[in-house]
Amino acid sequence: MAHVREKQREARRKIIRQWAKLPKEKRQSMEGISEFARTAAQQNEHAFVRSRDPYQKIMGWLLPRAHL
Repeated sequence: MAHVREKQREARRKIIRQWAKLPKEKRQSMEGISEFARTAAQQNEHAFVRSRDPYQKIMGWLLPRAHL
């Protein structure tokens, strides 16, 4: 269980860093956020083995940082 949490923490850091590097324009629409979250969920599926919906979890991480 602790191993799974650590993988998710690492994935969260990686995903948020990638998100912050995107141009502001790509972080300003729900479509852009959603597309990024889907891609990130697929690329980091190893970190979400026990998570029911990685996409929703990632959206929860990104929305507070979005420039909507």
